[in-house]
Amino acid sequence: MSKAVDNAYRTIREGIIAGTYPQGSHLTAQQLAEVSGLSRTPIREAMRRLDAEGLISLIPNRGAFVARWTLGEIEQIYELRVMLEAFAARAAAERATEEQAADLRDLAEQMVAIVAEPEIDRDRVAVVNADFHRSVLEACGNGRLRDLLGSLTEMPLVMSTFRNYSRVELQRSAAQHRELVEAIAARDGEWASAVMTAHIRSARRTLVGVARGQAQAAGEPVDASPRARRQPSA
Repeated sequence: MSKAVDNAYRTIREGIIAGTYPQGSHLTAQQLAEVSGLSRTPIREAMRRLDAEGLISLIPNRGAFVARWTLGEIEQIYELRVMLEAFAARAAAERATEEQAADLRDLAEQMVAIVAEPEIDRDRVAVVNADFHRSVLEACGNGRLRDLLGSLTEMPLVMSTFRNYSRVELQRSAAQHRELVEAIAARDGEWASAVMTAHIRSARRTLVGVARGQAQAAGEPVDASPRARRQPSA
């Protein structure tokens, strides 16, 4: 059963990140079972895991919906990311192994190369970016912090943020990754923390702009005040 649940979890999660199941879309165990070829029992267990991670919401008597975030919630999440990922970057500078630093450098250079292409593969940028941030969390050597931040660092993937970045914004993000690697390699925690803080703040500015544009395009009220996560009325 555990393997079937893991397979179901990966299938649903990848569908959410790829945009197959957009924000706010209704998910049913029957629908997912038909698509994945798995039975509904592991599907339901996988959905509970995804609910715990914040990627979907299970609502009694209504079902499961892919997560949506208000502008206020995005602001709050990024405030947390600034504090926690800056701490993680500082810890990574102190604790990263040579192999981990080399892996981070490779990911940073991959992103630099991608954003230098005439036609930027934004989906590839999103994957490399997520891998980079996960690797920083691994390098910090704090398992609890890694687990806490895991789903938060995937919000840009779910929102397809990078599809809305300008070339200049993508290049700035790639340059910040490269500088962060230099700080970690130099074992300079203050530098690493400062770079990560600037990186997350610039990402927050872009993501808020994307969310605001999506709300306006959908004819929804643009509200930056924190409140409970919204779901479709049907």
